[in-house]
Amino acid sequence: MTALLFNSGALFVFLRLKPKRSPSSIFMTNLALSDACFSLTLPFRLAYYLRGAHWDLPDWLCRLCVFCFYLNLYTSILFLTGLSVLRWLAVLKPLHHRALTTPHRASLACLGIWLFVGGTSVPFLFSGTRVRAGLTRCFEPHNSASWKRIFILNYVGVTFGFLIPFVTILGCYGSIIRRLTATAISQKLQTGSLKRSQGRRRRQSLRLVAMVICTFLLCFLPYHVARSMHLHAVVSGWGCVVTATQQRVLVVTLCLAAANSVLNPLLYYCAGESFRMTIRNASSQRRFRSSLTQGSLLYSHRKRSIPSMTSKPTMLDTPLAQPLTLPESIPDTLSPVNDSP
Repeated sequence: MTALLFNSGALFVFLRLKPKRSPSSIFMTNLALSDACFSLTLPFRLAYYLRGAHWDLPDWLCRLCVFCFYLNLYTSILFLTGLSVLRWLAVLKPLHHRALTTPHRASLACLGIWLFVGGTSVPFLFSGTRVRAGLTRCFEPHNSASWKRIFILNYVGVTFGFLIPFVTILGCYGSIIRRLTATAISQKLQTGSLKRSQGRRRRQSLRLVAMVICTFLLCFLPYHVARSMHLHAVVSGWGCVVTATQQRVLVVTLCLAAANSVLNPLLYYCAGESFRMTIRNASSQRRFRSSLTQGSLLYSHRKRSIPSMTSKPTMLDTPLAQPLTLPESIPDTLSPVNDSP
């Protein structure tokens, strides 16, 4: 639910940025869309493991959950790689950046990623539920031929979906760090200090580098290592004890891979200036509307508690303002008192 909430909010922000769409925002919009769609399948997978690996839902839903997992996993990796390449072009090739990276080209690149990952993930739609040990299983191949097919697909995914993107990201961000460090040293030697705006931009870029690399190391690397070892154990027949242990490890690393959907919104906030400004503007507008509402309620309360001037009694309505009627004879209260007995 957290992943769905965060990514739905991110999609809303990106849609509000439609007049200011940039190549980076297009990649981040597609990344948020991928995470939001995958988040819809997480409750079914969680229910499956909480019920002791028993699937009591339709077979087509099992196939869809498997397909969506791999679709999200590798589109996320490739969209993050695209963002890294865009950042590299902006820092190292600023003169060619605007000409090379246009919203139209970014949209075509995202479409190509969707088609490539979707096409290579289609075989997972062929593996549905199976009955084993009296339980209906999901996310498991049916026979040895299916295991071998997934074994081959695993290395295709590891090579093109993890290793090549990870090396690309390391190369891009390594070049960015060297350029930013060299620029900062040159500026300090010339002026003796670093401008505040440049220092802030440098810290922001380094923060983005750290977040993307940590995402790969914490979310994607353990899962690909555990999956490869588990498939080797099954195909090579390493024994039930080893296979069962590695399967439990695989489930844990699968949760780490799924946690990427929750971490990506933090990346949007750190990487996108327009994203941060939209959130801040929305927050300030909400506070402004709240203060206006509170002020109007307070004014209405005070207005009801103070009587109107038309109903307020005036001096002309008081008894003291009426004409005095004097008695015919006024006793002489100043005469001496008769003290005689």
